[in-house]
Amino acid sequence: MSRNTTRQEIVAAADDLFYRQGFDHTSYAHIADAVGISRGNFYHHFKTKDEILAAVIEKRVADRVAMMERWEIAGATPEKRILSFIDILTVNGDKIMQYGCPVGTLTSELAKLNHAARGEANRLFGVFRSWLARQFAAAGCEETQADQLAMHLLMRSQGVATLLNASHDTQFAAREIELMREWVGAALAPIGDRARSGKAA
Repeated sequence: MSRNTTRQEIVAAADDLFYRQGFDHTSYAHIADAVGISRGNFYHHFKTKDEILAAVIEKRVADRVAMMERWEIAGATPEKRILSFIDILTVNGDKIMQYGCPVGTLTSELAKLNHAARGEANRLFGVFRSWLARQFAAAGCEETQADQLAMHLLMRSQGVATLLNASHDTQFAAREIELMREWVGAALAPIGDRARSGKAA
């Protein structure tokens, strides 16, 4: 097994464990056992737990950027791409119900710990915010409005994820997800109307 492969496996295992049991409650031993390597081999790749955390954050950012790139390819319109973001609440519903949102739980835990990496972890929200704002802008929203709509949707989705994790109320989550989908259509409808009016004129 190559050094690079082992490092990737360590990061993948840490990513999973940080999500399921939290950063603070995950030890070197937990990660080493998950990968099936010795502690000595583990330290050969990462000297500190904070180094692993930094690698996990980079992995999560890269994974989400790749996911959004897939949405760009699959979604024919900005509205359809925005709906893909909302749909992750359904696709990942079982995991969210058990462990919470992987972005929200990590950023919240690091904030409570006053960890130095909390700012880096917030990049995870930043990539979603920027991407959503670009989609709203592509749909015809002005820059400020596009960012406001992106933040509204991001905060609303986090609320649903938090309450789904706390209550395990899947019916509530399904209703809220459908309302978010309707909200997107309603938010973009006036823009479409203006565009059609402009063409007619």
